[in-house]
Formats: sequence, structure tokens, C-alpha cells
Amino acid sequence: MKKYTIMTMGCKQNESDSEIIAGMAERLGFEKTDDFKECDLIIFNTCCVRENAEERLFGKLGEIKNIKEKRGTIIAVGGCMTQQKHIMEKIKQSYNFVDLVFGTHTLNKFEEDLKKIIENKEKVRDILDIDGEIFEGLPIKREDKFKASVTIMYGCNNFCSYCIVPYVRGRERSRKRENILKEINDLALEGYKEITLLGQNVNSYNDGEDYKFANLLNDICKIDGIERIRFISPHPKDFTDDVIEAIKNNKKISRLVHLPLQSGSSNILKLMNRKYTKEDYLALVEKIRKQIPDVVFSTDIIVGFPSETEEDFEDTLDVVRKVNFEQVFMFIYSRRIGTVADKMENQIDEDVKHERFDRLKNLYDSKVSLNNQKYIGKTEKILVEGTSKNNDNMLTGRSDTNKVVVFEGSIDLIGKIVDVEIIEEHKWYLKGIVK
Repeated sequence: MKKYTIMTMGCKQNESDSEIIAGMAERLGFEKTDDFKECDLIIFNTCCVRENAEERLFGKLGEIKNIKEKRGTIIAVGGCMTQQKHIMEKIKQSYNFVDLVFGTHTLNKFEEDLKKIIENKEKVRDILDIDGEIFEGLPIKREDKFKASVTIMYGCNNFCSYCIVPYVRGRERSRKRENILKEINDLALEGYKEITLLGQNVNSYNDGEDYKFANLLNDICKIDGIERIRFISPHPKDFTDDVIEAIKNNKKISRLVHLPLQSGSSNILKLMNRKYTKEDYLALVEKIRKQIPDVVFSTDIIVGFPSETEEDFEDTLDVVRKVNFEQVFMFIYSRRIGTVADKMENQIDEDVKHERFDRLKNLYDSKVSLNNQKYIGKTEKILVEGTSKNNDNMLTGRSDTNKVVVFEGSIDLIGKIVDVEIIEEHKWYLKGIVK
């Protein structure tokens, strides 16, 4: 049997796309392996949010050129990066040994394009510079047996000035509710316990005038077998009262709300085209907390955006202190060709970016152990994912708030949600005992 591997770069949406690509590859008779040297097909599913993703891709392409020469391996490059003209030109000029280049809007044709390469020994360049369509019924080879990601919408209409996503993923398109609910119901019948809803801006989901994101959440909660529901990523400006109400009324929906901040400075938020202020963000946090007292928050923060002053950065640190985030995903601003921010003056010196990043990280790190104390003595519902990577005699899983928890228990518990009392905190994980 011929073998394939997929190297996935980027976000949860890319990971979900890779599961579809894997499904199509296996339908053509390929078997997955992690060893590049034995591959007959190597696929790169790319991201273009940060510059180092480009360096990583081109470095890997250079590494596998010899494998292609020895085995005749088919090389495919797809994803967000291939929607950019300068990337296509670089592949054409410097990496012409790549057999297939496909974009975000031609993912559904991967199987057809691969057949052409196998049968006709020809190179295929399949890129569409349009908003794309929604294709249902594509095969999916899921990586996990108990947790699954389900895309509910594609594209983005927000045009944040730092972000390339609207240009490579297109405008917002929502899947029909019946297709989403069928997919999740099928997953429940297969034994899946946790669902993560995906979209560039999930809370702008729209399947008609009277059916929005809150309606979808409420309907998913009615599906037997699904015990935990997460969603990423919402936009603060679209976080409506009915969504807060849905979370409040449905215990299946995770109490960890991911609420991207990006910056705590109203001046920088305006330059970012985020359409909310520091005060708006903090007011939303307080509104959610008032309705859902046990809620915790995670967030995304960009450090070193053009024109960011020390005062602007202090505003970001101030929000981090006030909200006391459970998780903070931090990024150093990276210029992206084609975005408004790339052309802005007052780009920040790299040394300043890194110094501010370190200060943000140190602030967050200093709060982790203290935040963990609230779990000691509490019983948490843990989805058991498997044995611990560091100790085969221990099981590991995640809490509703996405905390890693390790504990002793029978392997029969894997795939189940069990009650675990938290007895110790170890900064980056918690230790517990099964109740």
C-alpha cells in the first residue's frame, strides 16, 4: 500500500482541513505514516498568519527534494499560503518539483487533482481567487476518537488590519444547520463526547434571519451523547446576549470562553480595525461574568503592532491583570504582505517586540499557579484522553476549562468523562484522584 503524510501548519481550521485531505488520500488507497522517507505522497497544509510559517515550509521543501528524487514521491502544497501570489511565484521559481498546489477554495478537488498527477504524470496548479463554495459530504479521517472539530462557517468579513485571512479564506459563508447537526449527531453515534465548533468568526454564524449562533448552540446541546461543546473563535463585537444566555442555560457548553483581545489599547485596537475599545472589552467580560459566575477566559494577544507605544502596551498588561485569563496565546506582530498594517509607518523594532513579549509572558506565568489554587478540592469532569506521556501508569485528560489533569485509573476509563477531585497543582497541569 502506498503511504502518505500530512504536515499541518496553523490553526484548528487547518487541522480540520487536513482531516478531510487525509480522508480523500485514504479513499485513493494511501496509508498514513509519519516517516517522510517512506512516503509516496507528502502534503503540506499551510498557514500564512506569521512569517515563520513561510520559512518553515520552504525549509521542509528543501529537505524533502532528495526523497522525491529517490522515490518519485508526489509533493503537494495547499492551504492559506498558496492563495498568495508571491508564494505561488516562489514555488514556481525555486521549488518547481512540487507536483500539486491547491488553495483553500479547491480543497474539495484534492482527490481529483491527485488522480490527474498519478495517471497523467502532470503537475497541477489549482487555485481560485474567489470566495469559494461550501462542499458537504467529503470524507474525513479524524485524528481523535473522542473529540472532534466541526466547521460551521468559512471566511471572514472583519478585515482586521493585521490579518490576511479574509484575503485567503474569502468572505463569510455559513453551513446549513441541518448539515452541521447531522454531522454532530453522527459523531455522537460513533462515541464522540466533545465537539469544538470552528470558524474564523463563529458568532457571526447565520443560517437565515431567525437562526443565528445561539440557536445552533441550543440545538447542538439537545444531541444525546455529546457532553461538552467548545467554540473558537468568536469576535468580541459580535458576542451577543443570546449567546451568553445559551452558555448560561446549557451546562454542556464549556465555561472556558475564548475571547480574543489582540491589544488592550483603544488606540491600537482602532488601528487594528477591531471595532471595540478597551472599555468595551472589559464591560463584555463583566457582563459575561455576571451571567455565568463560573466562567473563565482565554485570549489572543499581539505584541508590537505598528505604532504601539509603551503606554499602549501597559494598557494590554492592565487588561491581563484585570481579566486574569486562564490561558493567553501570545504572538509577536508579523508583517503580512497584502494587509493594511504591512504598509503602516512606525513599525516596531524587533528588540522592543521581544522585550514586551517577555514581559507579557512573565506576567501571565506569574499568575498560573495562583489561578490553579481555585481547583484544589474541587471535583472536575475530565474527558479521559489516554495515558500520560510522562508516566504510563497515569491517565490524562482535560477539564471543562481545558486544564490538563493527570490521575491514576484503569485504561477502561479512556474515552469517558469521569469525576476527578483535584488534589495538587503543578503549574502547567493538575493532579487528581477519581471519585
